[in-house]
Amino acid sequence: MQNKLHIILFLTFALSACSKEIDLDLPGHDPKLVVDGRIETGQPPFVLLSKSQDIFAPTDLNAFLNNYITGALITVSNGTNTIVLDEICTNTLPVEWLPIIAQVFDIAPEELATLELCFYTSLNPVIFGEVGKTYALTIDFENEIYEAETTIVPTVPLDTVFWRESKPNGNKGFSWARLSDPAGVYNAYYWEVKRLGRDDLFRTTLNPAVDDTFFDGLTFEFPYENPFSFDEGEPDTTIGFYLRGDTVVVKFSSLDRPTFQFLESKHIQLNSNGSPFATPINLPSNISNGARGVWAGYSPHFDTLICID
Repeated sequence: MQNKLHIILFLTFALSACSKEIDLDLPGHDPKLVVDGRIETGQPPFVLLSKSQDIFAPTDLNAFLNNYITGALITVSNGTNTIVLDEICTNTLPVEWLPIIAQVFDIAPEELATLELCFYTSLNPVIFGEVGKTYALTIDFENEIYEAETTIVPTVPLDTVFWRESKPNGNKGFSWARLSDPAGVYNAYYWEVKRLGRDDLFRTTLNPAVDDTFFDGLTFEFPYENPFSFDEGEPDTTIGFYLRGDTVVVKFSSLDRPTFQFLESKHIQLNSNGSPFATPINLPSNISNGARGVWAGYSPHFDTLICID
């Protein structure tokens, strides 16, 4: 017994002697320009500017609002016309513009009306998005020039959309679609939805961005879940499903390759939920001069899905 006690005491002292205080000299944060820019068919360009934040920076509403950048000179060119974007703040917007800008910020229109967020756009129709055109973005900020290009590629519409109940005589099911992917050319797609009468904004599903690497030229059917069901406090048995009687607007956009690569990586990061086992990746960017973010072109096609047999 005495020998066992000696062994336990020895191990206790040995383990305690192994501890060591370590001082980490963390590198300083070098803020980078962050660009959130988009243009889609029939819509004006929208650009939001901010700066990357230190991991230890505050995350409250004031920090969020103060992070947006004003005072930049931004131009967009479609090869024929070059337009200087106007700096506009949300507290000066006409009411009819609130739903459109709310989608850009991903903030409900009634909340957006109470905030002062500034962005860059132009209401000159000569610079609105057109299929087949490439749009060059130039940002002049703090004596630095940042550039990017995006192309609004031809739209590939879905063949059909339909609702399929999860079991006979059920009142819930997934949305389904059939797609005929054009053969021999690169295609990438982005899936967004909203329910008429229930949702102000379009929302993406869990994995909304996909390209045709594995289905070039094929015709196939595929399901997509209801993204709103995950945060509405619905019973677990309805999570992911649309209910019988829902009317859903499907926004199915075609993307160029750089836009797809950014959106795919972004949603992989979002879906990792901060997991320590997730593979760390840097989001690709099509912005020059070390800036972060994306200048994205969208070519959407809209369908209406009525959830009935």
